[in-house]
Order: sequence, then structure tokens, then C-alpha cells
Amino acid sequence: MNLPVVRDELDLLESLLDLNQHRQVIELGCGAAQFSRQLLERHPACEVTGLEVDARQHAKNLLNPQPQLQFVQAGAQSVPFEAGRFDLALMLKSLHHVPLDQMTQALAEVHRVLRPAGLLYVAEPVFAGALNDVMRLFHDEEQVRAAAIRALNEAVASEAWMHVSETHYQVPVDYRDFAEFERRMLNVTYLDHQLDGATLEAVRARFESNMTADGAHFVRPMRVNLLRKG
Repeated sequence: MNLPVVRDELDLLESLLDLNQHRQVIELGCGAAQFSRQLLERHPACEVTGLEVDARQHAKNLLNPQPQLQFVQAGAQSVPFEAGRFDLALMLKSLHHVPLDQMTQALAEVHRVLRPAGLLYVAEPVFAGALNDVMRLFHDEEQVRAAAIRALNEAVASEAWMHVSETHYQVPVDYRDFAEFERRMLNVTYLDHQLDGATLEAVRARFESNMTADGAHFVRPMRVNLLRKG
């Protein structure tokens, strides 16, 4: 399948829902909150709460405040807000990071804190592609990504949610060299990659097989599921 290329994932979000009608937003597993910050630049009438379970990343987020954006250290499986607080919940490549035995609880928590007919926007990477072939050498996510999709399907089957749409696309991912890949993908705070020398060299070799004169260029296949609270 020749998937459309999406360079700006906020454009995709805006094509699927009206942010003027969904101004109270929570991003679960916000990381460095680049998406939430960009959303607020385009939609300053929104208010965004970024949840991040990693203490080091949460501390970094607090050092860079922004109007209409608050940060809370918490996991999606235990959201510290009252029922019906938010219009829209975002899970951007984060559902598969929730512990396997707590994914169902996480989706139940999102359901609880959304208002009636509130929306859940879940973007998950598909387990395929050349970049995935590099990543799986040291961080194989096949099982957790499959579990995330099962959890979504089970949530819809429970009739707690109505499935609105599913969108498949691909996102360009570029690296100048292996050093940049190592910084962005190996030296992250939320995972402790302890690679032995042989594994590191295998990762380097597979990565560099994709190098061109101006860097390594990949596409990450993605899917977005949009759900409405029943």
C-alpha cells in the first residue's frame, strides 16, 4: 500500500477534529511536549495538560513553561483529575509504553476524565519498515505494539467507545549520521538501553546501510484511531 506522507502530524489532527470545540486537552505520555507546544501556538484558546511518567523528562518540562500548558507527573493508568475534565485526550506513540497489564486500565482512566462524547486520538507506530529493522536490534516492540492495538479493539468492543475513524500514513524520519541517531534513539531518559559492544556495532552497521550522501532517510508507518466516549 502506498501510504500518504504526513510531515506535520498536527495537520492530520486538525483534519480529523475541530480544536475550537475541543479546547480542554490532555496529552498522556507527552515526552518533551513538542506536539502540545505546537498545538498551543496554533490554537492559543486551548488549554493543555501534559502527563509524563518519567521524572527526568517531567523536570525538564517544568523548566520550560508556556502559557496554557501545565505539566503533571503521572502515568495514563492513574490520571490525577476528576471525571469529565477534558474534551480531548491525545496518546501519541505512548499507549504501547504503558505496562502490558495496565493498558486496559489506562484506557478506562482516559474514558473517565473525558466529558460525554469526548474524543481520544491514538497514534501508534506500525511494526514495519527499515527504521523498525534498526530499532528491533536493541528495542523490539512487536509484542507491546500488538498489545496496544488489542487494547484499543477491546475498548471499542466493550461499547464504552465508538470508533470514529482509522487513518494510515507514514512520517519521514531523518538523521544526519549515526551520532544523531544515537542521541535521539539510544540516549533517551525513559528507557535504559545498555548495549554491549557487539549489539551497538550491529545497530551501527544496519543504520549505516541506509546512509546516503546527505544522511539516513526513513519513513515510519503509522496509524491513528479516533474514538468517541460512549
